[in-house]
Amino acid sequence: MRTLLISGASRGIGRAMAERLLRDGHRLSLGLRNPDDLKGSPLDPERAGADRVLLHPYDAAVPSDADAWVQATLEHFGRFDSVIHCAGIFSRVPVVFENGQEEEIQCLFDINVMGPWWLTRAAWPQLAAHGSGRIVVLVSMSGKRTKGRLAAYSTSKFALMGLCQTMRNEGWESGIRVTAICPSWVNTDMAAAVKALPPEQMTQSEDLAALTSQLLEQPNSCVPFELAVNCNLEA
Repeated sequence: MRTLLISGASRGIGRAMAERLLRDGHRLSLGLRNPDDLKGSPLDPERAGADRVLLHPYDAAVPSDADAWVQATLEHFGRFDSVIHCAGIFSRVPVVFENGQEEEIQCLFDINVMGPWWLTRAAWPQLAAHGSGRIVVLVSMSGKRTKGRLAAYSTSKFALMGLCQTMRNEGWESGIRVTAICPSWVNTDMAAAVKALPPEQMTQSEDLAALTSQLLEQPNSCVPFELAVNCNLEA
């Protein structure tokens, strides 16, 4: 059994991962902008048990939230050994952006790059002390290649992939293993406007949750750094 911090678990991929990992027997500390979003769900501590699930306010754009969430998790569970980063936002800002869109670009980097960085920094002592700490980051195929005119989004994801590689390097000797999950289209709200592929042919959130569950079972000697998940042919 692991004790995990999961960001962005109120919907989509993050929620599917949290529900799967709870069923697998793990203990979960969920960081959410609005913890009430999970009221009455399988992830509600009143249903799952306060000994299994903690809900805590967390905004990836606010650095102090990371420290507060980590401290609350330690007070509640006594320890933790894994972090799953699912919080992120999308943007269509192109290379030649309009005046005023620089604020959107900054917000994108605050959440997609600095959010995971702040949270990892806060969690690092616990992960290193465990000897078999795990960090799973939902990156995207947009962190490996660019398509269309998504300059801001793709750049933030390339930066996140660079952060993942450096976390792997710096945590290796302490037993911390990092996996960057890089799916293309996933059947979530973000892909609702996609017409090139029907939803049933996209990667499903539950399948990514199953892959994550398997990752957490692997020994230090057998943890892949990168999982590129394709629902269509990538060139």
